[in-house]
Amino acid sequence: MSLILSSSLDTQAQSRLYVLNQSDNLSTQLHAIAQSEAFDADILAKEFKADLKETFSFYTAQAQKVFFLGLGKNADSAQVIKALRYFFHHQKTRIAAKIDIIVSSLNLEQLEWVANGIVLGQYNSKLYKTESETPSEVFGENGQITLVTGELFGENAQNLVDKGIATAETQMEIFDLMNAPANKKTPRVLCDWAVASAQKFGYVAHIIDRPALEKDGFEALLAVGQGSEHDPAMIVVEYRFPLPQKTIGLVGKGVTFDTGGISIKSSTNMHLMKSDMGGAAAVLGTVELAAKLKLPIHIIGVVPTCENAVDAKSFKPSDVIGSYLGKTIEIIDTDAEGRVILADGLGYMVKNYKTDYLIDLATLTGSCISTLGYHAAGLFTNNDQLATRLSNAGSHTGERLWRLPLWDLYKEDIASDIADVKNYSGKPMAGAISAAKFLEVFTENHTNWAHLDIAGTAFGDTEFVPSRAGTAFGIRLLIDFIEGVL
Repeated sequence: MSLILSSSLDTQAQSRLYVLNQSDNLSTQLHAIAQSEAFDADILAKEFKADLKETFSFYTAQAQKVFFLGLGKNADSAQVIKALRYFFHHQKTRIAAKIDIIVSSLNLEQLEWVANGIVLGQYNSKLYKTESETPSEVFGENGQITLVTGELFGENAQNLVDKGIATAETQMEIFDLMNAPANKKTPRVLCDWAVASAQKFGYVAHIIDRPALEKDGFEALLAVGQGSEHDPAMIVVEYRFPLPQKTIGLVGKGVTFDTGGISIKSSTNMHLMKSDMGGAAAVLGTVELAAKLKLPIHIIGVVPTCENAVDAKSFKPSDVIGSYLGKTIEIIDTDAEGRVILADGLGYMVKNYKTDYLIDLATLTGSCISTLGYHAAGLFTNNDQLATRLSNAGSHTGERLWRLPLWDLYKEDIASDIADVKNYSGKPMAGAISAAKFLEVFTENHTNWAHLDIAGTAFGDTEFVPSRAGTAFGIRLLIDFIEGVL
């Protein structure tokens, strides 16, 4: 499939799609379209109001199918992307190989979102199905999608479309990674993915394997992973633009499957714990996309990855373990393992790199889901300017954040009698906050640190599958944030 820009219609296209905002001059636009398509203007105005995701279609006298898709009024980027993604996902086997998409009534910024949504519409989550599906002509080898812009957009239009396509391609890779089951997604698979991506897009990937973890004292990561037959690892990826303007450190939780360990989870929905590497996915996807877009930035991504499994060698409640920074941790609950491996990830970052910003992402707590549901991630930081920048990026991309407190009043929840800190408060309240306070201990007072709890947003309801699936949450958010600090 190719997606191209053109100022005029392709005479060989078998169908057309008009994408329209619910603007004040909608009736004028519809009247002009009806006239050009030789269709009754009154019927079109009656049947199509351009509400968000609203569709309408008819056939011309030449047997060409004409579609309409509404974007509503003042739709944000996420709504536009989802409208296009939903349309193409459900129509991909019904659309002929060549289609014109008329976007001349949209604004310039919306072009990126439209391109992103179109490409995402081809995603197929049926990774391991043996029965073949009806092939899609438009997304096949000979498919051609033409964005017809008229004469309204300048040379920036192509750059925005290219960015939308590049973003979608990375997002779909992350969808596959998130949706893969535990037996197809071990820590080694994450390592191999990072190395392959780095080789393809021109950045650096370094894997710290078990012998090196033991030698250098990554005791927290080793403790969580010791119950699994699959060795833990620390993935370090680094993209550096020549003479970068800023250095950003990203740390992502990479638990490829979480049983809860000795503090074992209920079997209900445990299969969804294949998604407990959503933070790692966001970090790896962001670094890849930054490299593809050649952003003038220096990014270091650190991903501690392991399985939290049940075995005679598993770490246990009451254990006291060390960490990369030398701080000791009392284990109260082995199902609070994500923060434990992040302790070594954050510790490695602050000890070995000087960063202007330090952001960690993790599918960390059910408490955050109880607080915010599935439509926003929790934001924790003591830096008001950083909070504003991240929140603005979230609003702009539709990957929303909501700030929660990080007051020192909550320090007592992680105070241990026998170690420097304990990994769980044991209280049925403020769980997301106490987890963030735990992580703060391992940031060495970094003044521009933020923690994003993406437990409710990394794996959610999508049109791709009837149950929950990977969302690639965090990639567009972080890229927007990075572009905003340049």
